[in-house]
Amino acid sequence: MTDLVIRALDERTAHLFDTLPDPLDARESHRLTRHRPDWKRVALRDGKVVARGAWWGGPDDTAPLNINWFDVAEGEEEAGAELLRTAPWQVELEMNLPAGWREEPRLRAAAEARFTATQKAGYELLVERYLYRWTPEHGLPEQPGRLEFRPEPDDAVFFDLLRRIHSATLDAHSLKAIEEGGLDRAAQEELDFFHWCPSPREWWQIAYTRQGEAAGVHIPLHNPSGPCVGFIGVVPEHRGHGYAYDLLAECTHYLVEQGAEFVTGATDQGNFPMAANFAKAGYPVVRERLNYWPTRTA
Repeated sequence: MTDLVIRALDERTAHLFDTLPDPLDARESHRLTRHRPDWKRVALRDGKVVARGAWWGGPDDTAPLNINWFDVAEGEEEAGAELLRTAPWQVELEMNLPAGWREEPRLRAAAEARFTATQKAGYELLVERYLYRWTPEHGLPEQPGRLEFRPEPDDAVFFDLLRRIHSATLDAHSLKAIEEGGLDRAAQEELDFFHWCPSPREWWQIAYTRQGEAAGVHIPLHNPSGPCVGFIGVVPEHRGHGYAYDLLAECTHYLVEQGAEFVTGATDQGNFPMAANFAKAGYPVVRERLNYWPTRTA
């Protein structure tokens, strides 16, 4: 086997990224994603691309936030691992796969080759997630009308509610943040993400019971790819009433009122209650995502 060449791309060489076939149809899932040519890297053998990765960040970010496109050719797992190991950025890797990929042998084999390369490079699986996309043909979810929704200009109020919500969370990313820095870190990471998105701060809302108690929050957002359910959370003392569905329904209606023609969302596959709420609200699973975390730093 000939020597491997790892190459960073630029505007002139960006076309090389598109020369590797992709049985997992990543291109379709990234239709609305903008990747910078200089944050793309390929591995070549005999001049042929055998692995590729696209690092991604927002338009104002000076360094990538994650890897959200990673492919390897059949039998080139070590090339893919070397591509990741030698990258100047060691960040979270998001692997987007077609829904139901385990049931199709061809898709499963392609996915497992990527898993092997990722693990060889020193990444560990953090969580598997469902990705959703609501469109008008699914119908707007019914609003139960049990809660009152109001904006709140004070970030400190949201910070307090997020701390309470995360004190009993099922979300793997939040649990990781809590393990590393406590509830304050988990709450602050959420707030930082909300502010990072380009949608108006005025969209954030708190849900109140008829007795005037704060029951939870919903955060309608626009991320760089479009409208999304940014966050749904119910405080522990008000769980057990199905309020997460109320929040999701309100969030969907709110985004549509702002002109959204689709709404995306995501939840951990192990968060069975939230997955059931997405299904009830008319959100089909369109992709699945595996999130890997690097165990080494550059």
